[in-house]
Amino acid sequence: MKRTIPASPPTVIALSGALALAACGGGNDAEETVPDDSVEIVADEAMDDIEADPVVDEEVVPLPPRSETVRDAEPEGPSEDEVAQLESAGEAAAAAAADVAAIAAGAAGAAEATQDAAEEDLADEQDASAAEVTE
Repeated sequence: MKRTIPASPPTVIALSGALALAACGGGNDAEETVPDDSVEIVADEAMDDIEADPVVDEEVVPLPPRSETVRDAEPEGPSEDEVAQLESAGEAAAAAAADVAAIAAGAAGAAEATQDAAEEDLADEQDASAAEVTE
């Protein structure tokens, strides 16, 4: 007894895709056909003649005068204005942190009070349910 598959559009698309994948075969051909002299080997051979360490061309990039180098510079500390600004910013940050801590403590207290009230309501409801069952 022969059975036929209905030729609905999704079935046709699925079968076409399956046949196309089956027709592709194995995908390892590229692995076998790569020559031994790859691009990397050729590039490495081209770079063999170049010195390992780059050299600064002083005509193109002049060296800074000796007095301007970082090693010779004296470290500068912040000015008095900068110190005052940093201190006031630190005080403001400390005040903001204290405000946040107070808000968090208030929220924790409110959450605890809400939880206690919910537990009391639940206990009252359980007592009322138990009283109805015993009646």
